[in-house]
Amino acid sequence: MATLYVESVPDDLYEALRAQAHSNRRSISAETISLLEQMIPTRRELERRAAFYRRVRQIRKRAPRRTAPSPSAEQLQREDRRR
Repeated sequence: MATLYVESVPDDLYEALRAQAHSNRRSISAETISLLEQMIPTRRELERRAAFYRRVRQIRKRAPRRTAPSPSAEQLQREDRRR
């Protein structure tokens, strides 16, 4: 596992990170790793997303197309009142 050192972190950013780590009951290091995992997709994450979008496109191709327009809200209300 790699080690990452960051220099010249602005004081206000460091304090915000420290406060967030404290509120999440994590060390600053663990909080930083968590933020990096959330914000930077790995190769595996990008592959997972690509597979998801391929699957969505497949489903959309199979979805039946409506030939007639849906009734308007006004039409539905009138129909409901007639019952």
